[in-house]
Amino acid sequence: MKTDNEEMEKKPTLAAPLTAPGTQLAPEDFYFEGPNLVFTAAYHRKRGYCCGSGCRHCPYGLERLAPAGEE
Repeated sequence: MKTDNEEMEKKPTLAAPLTAPGTQLAPEDFYFEGPNLVFTAAYHRKRGYCCGSGCRHCPYGLERLAPAGEE
């Protein structure tokens, strides 16, 4: 049986799943809007590509596509 400490060790940190290995988020990369983490244009430029999700501060100019049947 796993202890609470073992379970906590498996949970990702804020920076871990969002950045490349060996890097961390900088203060200018994001802000919180209520419970939501919002990435800034600075973060998107550092990432270097558009994910196609229609991010609010996307510097690549792509808009979010409506899901099929939701036009």
